[in-house]
Amino acid sequence: MLDTSPLTAVVERFADRLRAAPQSRLQRGAAAEALEAARELSVRAQRLEDPDGAAGPRLMPEAGIFVVGDQLAVAGQDLAQALRAAAAGPGAGQDGAKAPSEELDEAVRLVERAEVRAMR
Repeated sequence: MLDTSPLTAVVERFADRLRAAPQSRLQRGAAAEALEAARELSVRAQRLEDPDGAAGPRLMPEAGIFVVGDQLAVAGQDLAQALRAAAAGPGAGQDGAKAPSEELDEAVRLVERAEVRAMR
């Protein structure tokens, strides 16, 4: 089973920082940065769950600056679950697709960079 704890840890840390951030920081761009990261994590999870893209991507809505931490946490958990399922499935990482472990590493870096940009 793929250990997705690095992803869930970085997502929860960022989400907690967003939940504790003052409104002024969220309005200055932290919320927008976090929403962009949450949307990307969500799209990546959808791609893993539906590799043919039959359903088409669903965009995470903008629900306001005060819930973006929760949106990030949900998207991160969804991606972690999709990565674990993909790693357990047959042919993981074959047919030119990235291995779930590579996807995991990319997602961790994505969240880390978003957190740095959001909280500077």
